[in-house]
Amino acid sequence: MLIRWIEQKRHYRRYKARIEKLPPSYRTAVAGMERYTYHLGGIGDATSILTLLDDLADLFERAAADGTPVRDVVGSDPVEFAEAFLLNYPAGSWITRERDRLARTIEQAEREAAGDGEVPR
Repeated sequence: MLIRWIEQKRHYRRYKARIEKLPPSYRTAVAGMERYTYHLGGIGDATSILTLLDDLADLFERAAADGTPVRDVVGSDPVEFAEAFLLNYPAGSWITRERDRLARTIEQAEREAAGDGEVPR
C-alpha cells in the first residue's frame, strides 16, 4: 500500500511538472478545472483522479501546442465544459455515488413500507 501511495505521489508530481510548462493562461485554466473537480465533481480513488488529471494535461498541452486559445478549448460556458469533461469519469464521482445511494435508500423505504403494511406510492 505504501509503495502504491509513493507511486501515486510521483505520478501527481509529474503531472504538476507538465502543467508548470504550460503558458500562464493555460496553467490558470487548468488550476480552475482542478479546483472545480476537487470541490464539486471530485472523483473517488487516486487512480481515477490521476487519470482525469493526465487527460486534462493532455488536452491543454495539445491546445497550447496548436495555439488554441483557452476560450476556444472551454467554450463560452466553462461550467458546462467542466461538467461535460467530468462525465468521462462517472464511476468514482461522489455525486454519482450519492445519487445511487439516494435511489437505494428510497427503494429500501418502499420495501420497509410494504413490509409494514404501508402502501408504497
